Formats: sequence, structure tokens, C-alpha cells
Amino acid sequence: MKTKIKKLFTNTRIIILLVLLILAVFVIHPKFSQEGVAIRSVVRNSAAAYAGFISPMALDKPVYKEIIYEIDGKAIHDFTDYTKAVSDLQPEDLVSIKTKTHFDIDTNGNRKFYFFAKEREYTLLVKPIYKITLLNETETKIINQTVFFNETINGTIVEKSKIVEKKIEVQKILNETNGVEELGLSVYNAQSNNLRKGLDLEGGTRVLLKTEKTVSEEEISIIIDNLKQRLNVYGLSDLIIRSAGDFSTGNQYIVVEIAGVTEDDIKELIAKQGVFEAKVSNKTVFMGGKDIKNVCRTPDCSFVVDPRSPCGKVGTGDYQCTFSFSITLSQESAQKQADATKTLDIIDGDYLSENIDFFLDGELVDSLRIGSSLKGKAETNIAISGPGVGRTQQEAIANSGKNMKRLQTILITGSLPVKLEIVKIDTLSPLLGKELTQNAIRIALFSILAVAVVIYIRYRKLTISIPMIITMASEIVLILAFAALVGWNLDLAAIAAIIVSVGTGVDDQIVITEEALLKQKESYSNWKDKLKKAFFIIMAAYFTTVVAMIPLWSAGAGLLRGFAITTIAGVTFGVFITRPAFAAMLEILSDEKE
Repeated sequence: MKTKIKKLFTNTRIIILLVLLILAVFVIHPKFSQEGVAIRSVVRNSAAAYAGFISPMALDKPVYKEIIYEIDGKAIHDFTDYTKAVSDLQPEDLVSIKTKTHFDIDTNGNRKFYFFAKEREYTLLVKPIYKITLLNETETKIINQTVFFNETINGTIVEKSKIVEKKIEVQKILNETNGVEELGLSVYNAQSNNLRKGLDLEGGTRVLLKTEKTVSEEEISIIIDNLKQRLNVYGLSDLIIRSAGDFSTGNQYIVVEIAGVTEDDIKELIAKQGVFEAKVSNKTVFMGGKDIKNVCRTPDCSFVVDPRSPCGKVGTGDYQCTFSFSITLSQESAQKQADATKTLDIIDGDYLSENIDFFLDGELVDSLRIGSSLKGKAETNIAISGPGVGRTQQEAIANSGKNMKRLQTILITGSLPVKLEIVKIDTLSPLLGKELTQNAIRIALFSILAVAVVIYIRYRKLTISIPMIITMASEIVLILAFAALVGWNLDLAAIAAIIVSVGTGVDDQIVITEEALLKQKESYSNWKDKLKKAFFIIMAAYFTTVVAMIPLWSAGAGLLRGFAITTIAGVTFGVFITRPAFAAMLEILSDEKE
């Protein structure tokens, strides 16, 4: 028996399997006492962002994400503890949050990785939510205004400008505290391994988008980059955006998988093409994206309700509020605006004869009068405004803020090359995902147990059934490690593929066993000859399976890609790693001479 054990651990094929299993465990990185909540994303301009929190990168391994383990001295074990800790916060509270992180930012702004987690402490200032009420009185406010004038220097007339203070009368606004803003952290229970769960198992939203017309691969890449930037600006980083095609119809699709957003957010941020244009006399003077150098998103130059344009009722009886924020144009765009205004007439004393019109996806957002001082001037600082409508004043204010945030995002990221059509939206509950995960684990364990029982009943030998169980478990571990290494999300299709791969492996192991135990001396004189025919059958089945999976790579807009890639990975590990190791174990353990 000792001789057999020695042979097992000195056999090359078994050693290769053991080494790969050790590496697989390292890649999966299981942790049995992981507590706290991991940070999924950080909302820009939130209390968390100002405190120094940074959204994780999309490819960061789950166990290496920053984990919150304490808030104001209270231990955070899971998402429930986190929710309780932040539910009692009051406006202007200072919150201490302690985390463990594997990343740091060096002096050059580059991320540094540490294998062992480092502790970090943040201090957050809780922002209040204000209820805005418009009063029936006015107040005087001082604003800064740029004034242009000519000055003679050394006999030459030089155009100069200066900023002067101007007093204006605006409707008085009463700001009342009405709760607190969220900290700006999207969190979930800390992962105990590096396996990424798909939306089926974790919950979230999957969107299937179709381009309005056929586009090139380069344009698809541009669309994906633009969508990623839009969602990142919105504070969402834990997402997957990929292209997909349906070989049966020839349609081009883009699949977006993301957690933590509503269906309305998806429709506003993703489905809209986002073509922003500013026109004077029906001529485009600047557009969103490259024409804009900076978009203000801070309270000093970004207003949900423009103080100079208070909320009020419109013809339909609804309330309408106007948001306003400033942008900085590129010099080229400012010159375009100057060229478009230099031939306009001055009317009513202070304004030009044409307005500047703002269009979003071909619809007029707002139309503003142009001050006479801007005639022919290459002004880079521009104020953008737009409406928010609601049945009540508070609803109008909320919609004004929502519209402003969306427009700011589009101005920062620019427009998409083509319009996108939402083909399908699937929203999955995290609770349902948790239940599906538990069921999938039970099914996998039951499958292995059932196969082990059947194999033992058939052969009545532990020297056959035990190596089969070891081989099945090894295949599962190798497939999971592969998924963790490449960052592939495990969904129900992938789990089904794992079960299929293991089932295929059992078939191959039975073929090997039957050929090895065959007692036809005239046909097979040694183990090498016995297994040659078995592996010929196995390789034929392997190539057949791989070829069968290739069409599924793009079928159904790529939604079956997880099944295809997991099946291919599983049968590949089986044919080249676990089957040879199983054959070696069977040969050594069945040798009656030892």
C-alpha cells in the first residue's frame, strides 16, 4: 500500500493536477471569516467622495475591494449592520469610518496594490437635504459679471475685461432641512472568495441594447467607452458592458450588466443618444464632449433652482423650476460663438436679436437671450439652464435636479455615435439571487453524491469510485479558478455548464475504466494499449463538444456565452489535466502486483 501511495505522489500527471489545484485555491482565495461590507461604488460629489473614498476598478478581485468594518466605533459585520449604523445620522454629523484596503494612491496618482490589507480611517461630513420653499418676497443678491471695455495703451486700443459686482433682485428662497443625503457609498456583504456572481445570483439589472443602424467594430468600441464613462460619472463602476451579435439575425447588440440602478436611470443614461447642441441663428456653435473643457457641479456655480428664475406655475397648471450651471468652452468653440454673434443686431438696449438655443437629442431644452456685451466676443464661460416640471413645487424641484444631473453627465461624456434601442430590461432581486445560489450549490453537491453512489454500485470498488469523486471535485475547482482568474461572472448558465462538464467527465472516466478493466488479452497486452482506445474516444468527444459550443458564443445576443465558455473550459481541463490524472490513479490503484 505504501508503494502505491508513493507512486501516486510521484506520478507526473498527478503532480501536475496537484500543482494546478494549489494554484486554483490561491486564485479563488477562500476566506472563512470575512466580515464587513465591501464598497461597490462611490457617488461623485458625495460626502464619501469628498472624504477620499475612491470607486474600485471594474477588474478588481472581490476579496481585494475596500471593506468597511467599523462606523463610529460600531462593528460592521454585514449589510444589515451598515444600514443600522447610517440610518441614525443627522445633518452636519462627523462620521468616522474605518476600512481595510489592498490599494493606495501614491504621490503621482497611481494605484498601488498590497497583498496584505492596510487599515484606513475616513471622516465624513453628513450633508443635509434641503426643502426649498419660494417666498412671496424678494431679496438683493450680488453676482459677478464680466464687462468688456477698450483701453488705449501706447497709442493702441486694446480690448480688456474686468469682473464687476452687480446687484439683482431675486425671489427669496427658504431652505429647510429635510433629512440627510446618503453618504454616497454603494456597499454589499464582503465576499469570502474571488468568484464573481452574475446578475442571476447577485441581483441587478441587465439591459440589451440594439444599435439603430449597422456600425463598425470601432464605433461599437466608442459606444462602449462612452457608456462606461457616463455610468462612471454617475458614480457607478461595478458594471459589465460588452458587445454581442446574433449570428442567426445579424443584429448587433450591446449588453450592460449593472447593480444598484433603477430602470428609469438606465433609460435616461444609456438609451439616450445624448446629442447636445447650442445654436445661434440655427448654426451650431458648440456641442457636448470635446467642445466643453469643464462642467461645474459644485453648489457655488450649479443651482437646482436658478435664483434669478424662480419656480412657478405654467399653462398646464403644473409647476416649473429652472436649473442653471456654468460650463467652460474650448477656445475654438468660443470663437464659433463669437463669429455667430458678431453680425447680430442689438435690440431692447441690452440684448442681441437672436437667442442661444440648447437642444438635447433634437428637442429644445431652453432658449436664452444673449447680452449685447457678448456680441462678437469669444466668451468661454457660459451658463446652461433647463426646466424641471412637476405636479407640485417639490416634485418640480426634484425633477429639475434630476434633469440637471443628466445634462451635466451628457455634457461631460459627449454623445453616442448612433441611437440605441432598448430591446429588453431584466431586473433581478438580490434575495432571489441568494436563493438561486443556495439551490445551485445543493444541486451540484447532490449531483456529485448521486454519481458517486451509482459508480460504487456498478463497480463495487473504492479504488475506482474514490478517484472518480476526486476527479469530479478537481474539475469543479479548476473551472471556478479559471472564472476567478479571468474575471468571468458565474451565472445560472455557467453553473449549468459546470454540471454538464462534470457529467461529460464522468462519461469519459467510465470509458477509461471499462477499457482498463477489459480482459481481452489478445487485443490489449498492457495498460498503454488499453487506454489508447479510450483516449481516442475522449478526444473525439472533446472536439465535438467544443465545435458545438462555438455557435452559442454569439447566439441570443451572447447571453449564452457563459454556458459556452464554461463548458469549453471544463472539458479542456478534463481532457488535458484530470482525465490523464484519473487514468494514472486507476492504473496505480488497480495494480494487483503491488
